[in-house]
Amino acid sequence: MADDDRNPEEEFQELMRRLLSGDTSGLDPEQLSRLSGMQIDPAMMQAVMNQLRGAFSGAQDGIDWSLAERQALHIANQDGLGVSSGQRTDLDQAFSLAALWLGEATTISDLPRPPKAVTRGAWVTATLPVWQELAEPVATSIADALTEALGQQAPDDMQDLIAGAGRLMRTVGGSLFATQLGHVVGRLSTEVVGGGDVGIPVMPDGDAAILPQNFADFGRDLEIPEDQLALYLATRELAHARLFRHARWLRLHVISQVREFAHGIRVDTDALEEMASRFDPSQPDELRSALESGALLPQRSEEQTAALTRLENLLATIEGWVDVVTEDATSRLPSAARIAEAVRRRRAVGGPAEQALGSLVGLELRPRRMREAAAMWRAVTDAVGVAGRDALWDYPDLMPSAEDVDDPAGLIARLTAASRGESAPSDAMDDALAQLIAEETAAEQDADSNGEEPDATRSGDDDDDDATPGDHRPV
Repeated sequence: MADDDRNPEEEFQELMRRLLSGDTSGLDPEQLSRLSGMQIDPAMMQAVMNQLRGAFSGAQDGIDWSLAERQALHIANQDGLGVSSGQRTDLDQAFSLAALWLGEATTISDLPRPPKAVTRGAWVTATLPVWQELAEPVATSIADALTEALGQQAPDDMQDLIAGAGRLMRTVGGSLFATQLGHVVGRLSTEVVGGGDVGIPVMPDGDAAILPQNFADFGRDLEIPEDQLALYLATRELAHARLFRHARWLRLHVISQVREFAHGIRVDTDALEEMASRFDPSQPDELRSALESGALLPQRSEEQTAALTRLENLLATIEGWVDVVTEDATSRLPSAARIAEAVRRRRAVGGPAEQALGSLVGLELRPRRMREAAAMWRAVTDAVGVAGRDALWDYPDLMPSAEDVDDPAGLIARLTAASRGESAPSDAMDDALAQLIAEETAAEQDADSNGEEPDATRSGDDDDDDATPGDHRPV
């Protein structure tokens, strides 16, 4: 039978056989686009074929994150706006004054490198490695689910072919997710004002930055003098970067908790299979929308909910400290209170891109208890001073817990007692441990008074015929 006489199903099966055998030579991109019904640019299809060749040749291993970078930079650089010399000068001056003010509000030292004004594209390049690290567990889950769904949807006579397609499907699924992640990060670059805007340490260690283009958008409707707004945001950005630079363990702690949450994500295979059964390749927007809306991520498990609660408490503790330090450092600004409230509302609501990120990886990076955490840090500052407060970031074991955020009185009592060289007042755990020790001691004393040994040290047993009750001879 001539090639022209084959029906589309036979052509597709022949295409799959050639792909799975690693033979991608001689494939016509234009013919492929007609076969799939997508009617896309043959040049774009040629790029896809190059990726497939890489997947089968072994040149490409895992997820191709360069797709995310290209997509993110495409969105970030659409406006083509750089940083003008005037913007750079104004922000440099704001950062310089903010550093002086922070020297009075915190004992945590300055950054090793000067902060800077950056473009949206530069922010993408600087932060994308962290986004990749956080999203990789979800991308792997989606790639695995696509492989499983393909095997369940394929007819029996193609199962042998599908069995060899695991690597291809993982590549396709990973590339699809990487492209969507790039889309979200690119949109984030149009919203964030500074490196610490999203609450997690996405900038390189010791770096602080403000995006002048987004800074102008943020202050446009606030009716606040631009120099005051720049000073406040520069102070907040420096405080955030200083904290993560000082507490070296904190960056790994935050990222580990995010990844702990992401590792628990499992794709809703029923939803994926239902979508695959009616998926139209010529209209890929449905799959993209499903990824962005979170439709493929099932309801959180109990373990994930617990991990999310721990992460929210951690982020709130960080943001609360930054809030208090920024408030103290910018007390000279007449509009500081108004700017602070605008920043809190913005962090609580989040922009469209941040919401899309939450749907994509199932995680909302918003500290829901930031006001309570700020109140705790304020109470600690009033009780033990700036140095005593900042010392809590020296080691992970000293960091306030969620219970301390609920009731700072216990934390303050421990800190004030320690500052006076006294033993810290006991808490519920201490009392329970003391009671357990007292009960064990009383049991041992009763056993000694009755001429018996405690159970843990009694030397006679049924296997020793010569042992008698009260006999303390060694066996």
